[in-house]
Amino acid sequence: MAEIIRFIAGIVNEIHDIIMKAAAQFGWQATDKDLHLWIIGIIGILSFFVVHVVFKQLAKWSITSISFIYTFTLILVLVFAIEIQQGITGRGNMEFQDAVVGIYGFLLFFGIYVLFRLTRYGIRRATGKKAKAGRTRRSG
Repeated sequence: MAEIIRFIAGIVNEIHDIIMKAAAQFGWQATDKDLHLWIIGIIGILSFFVVHVVFKQLAKWSITSISFIYTFTLILVLVFAIEIQQGITGRGNMEFQDAVVGIYGFLLFFGIYVLFRLTRYGIRRATGKKAKAGRTRRSG
C-alpha cells in the first residue's frame, strides 16, 4: 500500500513540477496556491459537466444507480483514508489488499440488497398480474 501511495505521489509531484515550470515559462507570477485554485477548479468543473450529463441519463433509468455511484465513491475515499491513517499512526497494517477487501465487502452487501429488491419486485409483479387477471374474470 505504501508503495502504491508513493508511486501515485511521485506522479502527482511530476505533474506539479511540469505545471510550475510551464507557468514560469509563460511568465505567470503564480504561487503554488494560485495553481491549485486554477488546476483543481478546472478539473472540478470539467468533471462536474461530465458527471452531470451521465447522472441525468442515469436518473431517467434509476436513482438507485446514482446512489450506488455516490456511495461507491465514498467507500473508495473511506477505505484509502483508513489505510493511510494506519500507515501514519502505525496502528494496524497499511495494506492495499485491506482496501480491496473493504470494497469487496460493500459490493457484496450491495449485491445482497439488489437481489432482495429484485426478488421483491418479481413477487409484486407476479402477484399484481394474478390480481388483475382475477378482477378481469369476475367483472366479465
